[in-house]
Amino acid sequence: MAIRLTAHAQEMIEERRLSVSWVESTISHPDFTRPDPIDAALTRAFRSISEAGDRLLRVVYRQDGEDAVVITAHFDRGARP
Repeated sequence: MAIRLTAHAQEMIEERRLSVSWVESTISHPDFTRPDPIDAALTRAFRSISEAGDRLLRVVYRQDGEDAVVITAHFDRGARP
């Protein structure tokens, strides 16, 4: 599976100083996932990032064939499995 970033996702990753490898691992090996409550085509994937003090990274993406298109990513203080 290839992972593509939207312009917004790229901007947010840079602004929030996130690692693209964190985003990729969150999609590939999430700790848990949730459907997006507003858009059923989107998935929210969550993963604890040890390099960031075990904070939970939320990556919102949609499937496009075999690819994952990342919409946005950020640390989510309120997320619970």
